[in-house]
Amino acid sequence: MTGDSTPTIPTDWLTLPDLVALTGEPLGRIRRLLDDKHLVASRRDGTTKVPAAFLMDGHPLPALRGTVIVLEDGGFTEDEVIDWLLAPEESIGMAPIAALRAGRKSEVRRVAQSLA
Repeated sequence: MTGDSTPTIPTDWLTLPDLVALTGEPLGRIRRLLDDKHLVASRRDGTTKVPAAFLMDGHPLPALRGTVIVLEDGGFTEDEVIDWLLAPEESIGMAPIAALRAGRKSEVRRVAQSLA
């Protein structure tokens, strides 16, 4: 699990109202996406926020959910999941979220399972 000192890739942080506007989904649906692990959020500056890198074309990144579940099943908190996804991972050669966005889901999940 990563510590707070690990540098992460830069990302914008979206509030729940930002997600409603970006996705066109009602707030209740956004909350269900969070509850069902299609997205993962953290409290930043006192507000619940989701990294913009977790969305692609206005929708949750499809490969994100399974990876989040693997990490949480391994004992990661939501904050630790976010930190790991955004931090450079030596065994992957980039941040896991960048690898997921590039279609490297299996590789990211193998590494996530090894950490669990």
